[in-house]
Amino acid sequence: MSEFPLDPQMSKMLVVSPEFNCSNEILSISAMLSVLQIVVALSCTCLVNASLSTMSVISNQYPIASCGPGEAQKAADEAKARFGHIDGDHLTLLNVYHAYKQNNEDPSWCYDNFINQRALKAADNVRQQLVRIMARFNLKLCSTDFNSRDYYANIRKALLAGYFMQVAHLERTGHYLTVKDNQVVHLHPSNCLDHKPEWVIYNEYVLTSRNFIRTVTDIRGECMEGVAEYFHHPLMLSLGRKPCLMQRSSLSSDYKPTLVKH
Repeated sequence: MSEFPLDPQMSKMLVVSPEFNCSNEILSISAMLSVLQIVVALSCTCLVNASLSTMSVISNQYPIASCGPGEAQKAADEAKARFGHIDGDHLTLLNVYHAYKQNNEDPSWCYDNFINQRALKAADNVRQQLVRIMARFNLKLCSTDFNSRDYYANIRKALLAGYFMQVAHLERTGHYLTVKDNQVVHLHPSNCLDHKPEWVIYNEYVLTSRNFIRTVTDIRGECMEGVAEYFHHPLMLSLGRKPCLMQRSSLSSDYKPTLVKH
């Protein structure tokens, strides 16, 4: 894992991803996570996708520059809806990257969709570098058929295998408790979730006026199948005994394979 220019959790996620038949998707997510300012902020408080830190604003680059606050918010909501995945930020990043590639890295498309092309290009370069490292160690590049019910489940399993120390559980009080050290935390308001899942994995712990976890994804009972070896915490073991809760989302007619319509 030390050969990857990534943090240990992300490296672990990449190394085990072929076991879950989703290394192509995990490569894309890892590349996106590795590059700051992935998706442009339309204003200081109006984020298309807010999964990573330090989003910069270069207002004269984007078509909304001359819009009023109300119009800017509407455009931001529409852009977020195009790419946002209801189950969280990691899958939203995957949507953004796939859409960028499916539109042939077109600068006009990035402009029209408020996407930071420079950041996406950097992520693409990172991904190519990671692919070369995977090839060097004979790690298989593979994907689960998108039409399979296991497509998203396998991605979540790989995410969880890498970030198993960064899991939080929703308490009855409405706040989250980190499994590792029992810290009370809250979902960062910039996340893409439209609900409060019972269990989430997170990439960042952010301390401001409150303890926040940022870049989060819903994990469900089926995620524990095949990754239970990483867990000893009783709460995590109980998650592994829960029934599969995965539900298929309807697909957007104009974007396949990863963009979902909510």
